[in-house]
Amino acid sequence: MLVLVAGVAFSGGSSVDPPPPRGFPGVVPAFMAKSENPPAGGAKADRGLAAQAASRRDRRWLARARRLGPAAPRWARAMYRRSLLVLRALVDRRGAAIAGARSGWAYVWPRDAGAVAIALASAGYGADARRIARFLLELDLDAAARFYRSGEPVEGRGAQGDAAGWVAAAARAAGMQPGRDIGVETRPASGAPLGLGAGAWRDRADYQEGDAGDYLGNGLATASVEIQGSAASHLSAPQIKREFETGRGLVRAAGDPASGLDSAAAWAVRPFARPVLYPAVRRTLLRLVAERRTHFGLIPSEGWHGGDDPWTAPTAWCAWSLAALWRIDRRAGRRREAATERRAALGLMADLRRAATPLGLLPERVDAQTGAPASTTPLAWSHAFAVLAIRELWPDARSPASTASAPTPRPYAAVR
Repeated sequence: MLVLVAGVAFSGGSSVDPPPPRGFPGVVPAFMAKSENPPAGGAKADRGLAAQAASRRDRRWLARARRLGPAAPRWARAMYRRSLLVLRALVDRRGAAIAGARSGWAYVWPRDAGAVAIALASAGYGADARRIARFLLELDLDAAARFYRSGEPVEGRGAQGDAAGWVAAAARAAGMQPGRDIGVETRPASGAPLGLGAGAWRDRADYQEGDAGDYLGNGLATASVEIQGSAASHLSAPQIKREFETGRGLVRAAGDPASGLDSAAAWAVRPFARPVLYPAVRRTLLRLVAERRTHFGLIPSEGWHGGDDPWTAPTAWCAWSLAALWRIDRRAGRRREAATERRAALGLMADLRRAATPLGLLPERVDAQTGAPASTTPLAWSHAFAVLAIRELWPDARSPASTASAPTPRPYAAVR
């Protein structure tokens, strides 16, 4: 049985580290593993040497990561390193990135795995990102919402409307070229065509995994995908404005202001950049931040029916996009707007730090009152968005261009 060892304290809440689940498909970092009943004598010494070797292995792997800027605080550097190690632990050799090492979560969601690939590419692990992207490109995305590490679909949940967009974004981040890396020969194991259907976002569930509908996150994700030879249309930014924008910001369900502001609006900045939507995204995110009711992060949307417990992934992805808006507005000379966005992004990162366990592991969600883990810990895409937010806030000028300077993505072509 593995238990978490003592380490750098991250959490500002009443959090403790739960025993880690078994079944990490990748390399478990040294900071997460220790025998619950340490052996005695020579066996204990051997175990100590093994732990030292694992620590050296982790340090060698982290030495390949792109650096953060010199202004990055100590806690951000620690969260960055530990998040990268968590991501490595949740990805197997074939590139199957599971959401969490726990029954019910040990599957590949294209959305979650795509975020992991984007984060690893941003941090300098291009080969690992390409491995994940290739795995995702072999899936039949129309078959299910989740997949086994073998690539076979998991029954019980229908295909979700943002999968194609996240797979395309992962492939772009990994540097894969449509003409070279994706062609007629690219097919899932079933032999069916790739499920990158540009018109397949409507009447499907979104990241909240509830009822099917026409949702903002799905529309934003699929707007970046185009199928060669397909008559199916994808949403333009003006169409998204018409269907989802209200005076308060961008709502979750098309044509339904009562559905409430959606944190997925952040995706229109990163990773599915749509500059025409930036003013609406800014209003949406700043309002969600201002009206949050806990110091542990955000719930997914105003219309969320899953309780008051904050979720770490929306908290981190909103911080990422607010940090990107800060950099964009600062370059454009809009100092007041930039200062507001940076302050909001840092506030969400403080929430994320409080939501983390003492070892820096991010649960899927935490108790709204205490910050104690309330679900799977650690969660892959929460750590992925933490990496991306930290890199956006404290980039190193000596590293390759950060996501802050990412251009508006062109439609990613795939051949049916």
